[in-house]
Amino acid sequence: MPETRSESISEETEPSISAWRIRLRRLLHSSGFSEDHIMLLWAAAAGVLGAVATVGFRECIALVQVALSGRHGSFVDMADSFAWPARILVPAAGGVAAGALLVWAERCSRSSKTANADYMEAVSIGDGSIPVRQTLIRSLSSLVTIGSGGSIGREGSMVQLAALGASGLGRFARFPAARLRLLVACGAAAGIAAAYNAPIAGAFFVSEIVLGAIVMKNFGPVVVAAVVSNITMRSLPGYMPVFAMPEFPEIRGVEIPLFVVLGLAAGILAPQFLRLLQLSREQFRKTGLPLPLRLGLGGLLMGLVSVQAPQVWGNGYSVVNSLLHTDWLWWSVLAIVLFKVAATALTVGSGAVGGIFTPTLFVGAALGILFGQGVHLLWPAATSAPFAYAMVGMGAFLAAATSAPLMAMLMIFEMTLSHQTLLPLMLSCVVAYFTAAGIGGLSMYDITSRRHRDEQARLALRGSHMRDLIKPAETVLPLDASFAELTAMFLRHPVKYIYIVDQENHYCGAVALQDLTSSLLDKAATESAAARTAADFLRRGFLHVVTADMSLAEGLQRFLDHQGERLPAIQSLEQPLLLGAVYKTSLLDAYFRLDRGV
Repeated sequence: MPETRSESISEETEPSISAWRIRLRRLLHSSGFSEDHIMLLWAAAAGVLGAVATVGFRECIALVQVALSGRHGSFVDMADSFAWPARILVPAAGGVAAGALLVWAERCSRSSKTANADYMEAVSIGDGSIPVRQTLIRSLSSLVTIGSGGSIGREGSMVQLAALGASGLGRFARFPAARLRLLVACGAAAGIAAAYNAPIAGAFFVSEIVLGAIVMKNFGPVVVAAVVSNITMRSLPGYMPVFAMPEFPEIRGVEIPLFVVLGLAAGILAPQFLRLLQLSREQFRKTGLPLPLRLGLGGLLMGLVSVQAPQVWGNGYSVVNSLLHTDWLWWSVLAIVLFKVAATALTVGSGAVGGIFTPTLFVGAALGILFGQGVHLLWPAATSAPFAYAMVGMGAFLAAATSAPLMAMLMIFEMTLSHQTLLPLMLSCVVAYFTAAGIGGLSMYDITSRRHRDEQARLALRGSHMRDLIKPAETVLPLDASFAELTAMFLRHPVKYIYIVDQENHYCGAVALQDLTSSLLDKAATESAAARTAADFLRRGFLHVVTADMSLAEGLQRFLDHQGERLPAIQSLEQPLLLGAVYKTSLLDAYFRLDRGV
């Protein structure tokens, strides 16, 4: 079988690869396996590691719960078992400890000069390497925050640890950067699939948010990792669905507009929720407190909120399940969601490590319940029970917050496994996404915002013209400039050409340095050179010119025929008013920014 792959399997071209891997790859290649086939096997291994990492982190949370309260169960039950002083002091002490761990992680990062530990950055702009020690310390900080009742999601660290496992696996196998990034993406998908029992949504989450595009060559391994992770998770002890979804009712046609309105509401409110979190971060930073004290303050304030509402402890799984299966009074739902938003803003804003994925689902469910109770009160005979709106509200709010509507609708569908969900869910998610995007809403993930900014910049560059690159030309002289003026300008500026203009500043041509030097070397010509002007040395049509309305592609073609660094820029061929010069470096920089990330 001929070897036409970019990665040679010979020891001469890959001396750093261990002999066992070379022999294994040769065996697989001789059996008819391509690099893409082999990648699926590595993706499956990453899926198993992702499930194990998720279960391990979940069990560590349970151990912290037992150590603090002596009992298993939900964090709401844990908060209920504490007297009010403990509800305040436990999150505060947990915040201080979590902050101290983050300081340690930052010191490790500076001492080892490693990049940021975030798996999204490792995939999108890094080489796929995730620092082990920094990630483990940050995950331990997240464990302390979550275990002490912090109002933050546990899925962030679960996915990060799953990605770390995949990164370690790829580095052990000496993967090149491109394949290592893909394997880390597979690990992240495995973490999402294991955390939410949603392998399809996990695969699409990574494709939409992290990779930025669904390309089958990359999507295949991501799907394999997510599916294997979910299968592994189901086979391990203690497995149970995150949310116990009730059976979704059959939706009447007249209700469809109501789900559209719910999508509008989610699209408007989700960006405000994210803005509140961002505002909280800014306010905590302005305090100037050291990180441990800042997280301790956040825990203290969250503890004060929990004195009135113990339901704000934890990520909100138990409260969401209660909203879906029991009848709540509307004012109770409103009070709980307001307290929960405040508690999440305090925890996240103080700098705690964790996810806001699950708190987002919490707010979406509460929004759906309130909306469903309202329409059911106004139109009881033609509307479904409020829990149906809660389920759709979770997806719509998530779609608006993450800028990933496909992932959101698939996640809720996988949780419900009901085709009745699809139509209202799809409408609400799409409407919520476009509503949030239309009002300039923030995204939950920085990588999404950065990718959007880059895409906007590329769109702007595609419509750019040479006028956007024109810079002032300093080497310009009139037609009657003397020989002395020409030589003086060449001495002041390290250029090969001087642009010559007439009295109306119209471009006439250029004077070349080599013509002047030839005159100076020729003794006979030197004597008469002093009486000559720029018009005597002028080369008309010698240099290509660029016009203001010329596209980047046309301008590049002009430079391909010119060896110099710059070209004169004029208004138009009909009106050759000299505007300045366009530099090759500016044009190449524009092309670099245009092509980056595409």
